[in-house]
Parts: sequence; C-alpha cells; structure tokens
Amino acid sequence: MKTRIVYFGTPEFAASQLEAIIAAGYEVAAVVTMPDKPAGRGKRIQYSDVKKTALEHGLPLLQPEKLKDPEFLQALESFHADLFIVVAFRMLPAVVWKMPRLGTFNLHASLLPQYRGAAPINHAIINGETETGLTTFFLNEEIDKGAVIMRESVTIRPDETAGELHDELMLLGNKLVVETIKKVENNDIQAVTQEELASNVTLKDAPKIFKDFCVIQWNRDCQAIYNHIRGLSPYPAAHTQLSSDQGDVLELKVYASAIENRQPSESIGTVLTDNKSFLKIAANDGYIHLTTIQQAGKKAMKTDDFLRGFRFEGQWKA
Repeated sequence: MKTRIVYFGTPEFAASQLEAIIAAGYEVAAVVTMPDKPAGRGKRIQYSDVKKTALEHGLPLLQPEKLKDPEFLQALESFHADLFIVVAFRMLPAVVWKMPRLGTFNLHASLLPQYRGAAPINHAIINGETETGLTTFFLNEEIDKGAVIMRESVTIRPDETAGELHDELMLLGNKLVVETIKKVENNDIQAVTQEELASNVTLKDAPKIFKDFCVIQWNRDCQAIYNHIRGLSPYPAAHTQLSSDQGDVLELKVYASAIENRQPSESIGTVLTDNKSFLKIAANDGYIHLTTIQQAGKKAMKTDDFLRGFRFEGQWKA
C-alpha cells in the first residue's frame, strides 16, 4: 500500500521537491500552499509555484488563511494521509503536524542546528561560510528545532551567489526528500536531537531579511562587503545610495562585485570611475568594484554598459 502524502510549500524551491515526490511514484493526496496574493504594478493575482505544480498534476489543493481553521482541519483529515512534508512554508500548529501516523518532516536549507530561520542560504554566504547543506527533520513545537533525520553537506564556492546556491540546494533537495520518505516509511530512522548536534558549537541564526539589512556598509572590510553583496544576489539584492557634491543622488542595486586589495588613499565611501569601464568605491581595507548594477527603475546591467548612458560629474560619495 502506497504512503499517502500531503505536501505543504509555496516557492520555486518547494515546487521542485513536489515534482520529485510525484516522479518517484508517491501518492500525493493533497497540496497545501499560501492563499493567492496580488503582485506587481498591476496587482494581478499570482499563484505560488507550488500551486502551479499542483494544478499541472491535477492534485487537490488547499489554501487556508488560518491553519487552525476548523474547515481546513476537517478537509486535511479527510485525506487520511500517512505523512506530511513541509518545504518553505509557515510554521504548522501542533494540531496539524501531529495528524499523520508517520509524522511530519521538514526540509531546511542548512545543516541544522546551524542557521535556523527564514533565510539560511543568504546568511551562510553573508557570513563567509565555506560549507552548508540540507537537513530533513521532524517538526516539533519550536521552529527548526526538531529531531534530525538526514543531513547532506555542500561546499560553498568563494564567488558563489545566493541564487546559485539556492539552485544547487534545490536539486539536491529533490534527492534528499525522496530518500527521507523511504527511511520514514521503512522505519529506518535514527533521529538525532539538535541538542546533541549543537554541543560545543556556536550557533548562528538566519532571520528574515529586511530592506535596511540590504544597505551596504562601506566602512567594513572588503571581504565582508563582497560576501554581503553575493549573499543577497539576485534577491533581495544589496543596495547603496551615491551622492554628488552637486546634489545628485543615484540609487543602485548591486548584484556582483570584485575586490581590489589595495589600501585606499581616499576616504571610505569615495566613488572612483573612468566613466568608461570601471566603478569602484573605497572601503576600509581596499576597493569594491561594482560589476553588475541596476539603477532604480531600469534593468540590471554590466557596469561598462551602465557607464555608456550615465556620466559621473564632480565628486561622489557612498
């Protein structure tokens, strides 16, 4: 008898694992995702990536506003699922995650207990980590603190962006989720508490990222600024404001950069450019070259292309 699964998820990352579960031949009894929301300038209603996948496969779909809503709970129970799987979704109340006989497991994009929270991929790169990975774990009353089922590590390249690491972990997650289902249904599990894994380890969190956090602090060392930029690329993107001595202001998102290891003679935040090929800013211990940028209201582009349409006159500071 096939294991009946209810799948909870919202973004592209979660849609990929849903596809993998279906491809592996498991019975997905239903899919739970966020309610539709208006997005973009036209405020058009957009479906989540998980909803699109569910519709493509003709799967029953639930989109509750509240996870303790009696009608939602009744509908959930009616599917008689053996196992719930959660990827990039909201925190589930106990009345939900305790429902299936085999339990509820989550896929998290870090090596738990490190980087608990909403943005583990971004924070691992921002903090200059050289390794991260994926963890499957059983849900409990606390966010990202349940017993670990499986972990798989990956190396973070020195120049890797959050977007690149996201895609790498998304594909690895396809395999890990299917392997975890097999272990759970065969009772082949030796779950390890995160307290055991956290002994003698300094833990780092991965909180949700807000706009203020994305502002580049030019008084930091170059490596920290470089990691900050790639850890937020392509989304939500690091940003900075450049101001001229003539009162002009330029808002830029920065998607890619490079380090010039040379002690600046200029003050921190000084903007230097030949108005042709390079745009760099003095930091604490060197210069950061802005190599892919986006002016507010325009498309992202390489800096040399940007400088064909924008000329820096006078003195500029970040």
